[in-house]
Amino acid sequence: MIGLGMMGSALAGAYLRADHRTTVWNRSAGKADALVAQGASRADTIADAVAASDVLVACVVDYRSLYEILDPVRESLAGKVIVNLTSGVPADARGAAQWARSVGAHYLDGYLMTVPPAVGLPQTLLFYGGAKEVFDAHESTLRVLGGNSVFLGEDPGTASLYDLALLGILWSSLAGALHGFALLASEGVPAAALTPFVESWITHVVLPSIRGAAQQVDAGGYATTVSTVGLNAAGLATMVEASRSQGIRPDVMVPIRDILRERAADGHGDEALASMIEVIRTP
Repeated sequence: MIGLGMMGSALAGAYLRADHRTTVWNRSAGKADALVAQGASRADTIADAVAASDVLVACVVDYRSLYEILDPVRESLAGKVIVNLTSGVPADARGAAQWARSVGAHYLDGYLMTVPPAVGLPQTLLFYGGAKEVFDAHESTLRVLGGNSVFLGEDPGTASLYDLALLGILWSSLAGALHGFALLASEGVPAAALTPFVESWITHVVLPSIRGAAQQVDAGGYATTVSTVGLNAAGLATMVEASRSQGIRPDVMVPIRDILRERAADGHGDEALASMIEVIRTP
């Protein structure tokens, strides 16, 4: 295990709990102490770490750090499996796969869709892209980190896209929830007063809306008898006005209002909300 930040330490811990022989290395050596106390072997150098195992799992700050760490030992990487769980963009993943091939290593690009305490749980989701034969050969080892490990294809950049797509849903949903909490707080209502209704709202309104939007986007048709762009453009304008009148910033809602306004102004006010994608994906 290369990289022992919060997530890297959680990954190493999952392997130790599963009784895998685990060697750990970090540029700040002291971060290995707790894991060594749990039974991990400490590598004093990156060369020692590479020599210790045929499977190298890396979770570092960024791809630049990955290269800084591994390039000095590139001559020792031939035949090794590099499982890179470092966050990045598709171009990063594809570049790293090419670099790995240049040193004779096998490569998988992976993304942990969780927080450190959930590493190793059966429901924990991980995306992988890269060499399928490598994923198949080491699938049982990879599933130690999360039971819901999904291979998305030979292009390592695809896994990054899935990661970014789900993170976008998380961040926008959480930001929307915080905006709602701020609205309530402007009248002295605690955030917890809203949470009993959130699960039902997401289950019976939000998720069906997302599923329906996915179908419409793939079909390229946005007919609706439910809720239109024009109607929601007016609704978002009201939301922005209400936010300001309550003394909170409307910043979370302004971009959505503007997308709806643009779509309606282009003559698509009678279409479904899914048609906002035509504005979003316009260069």
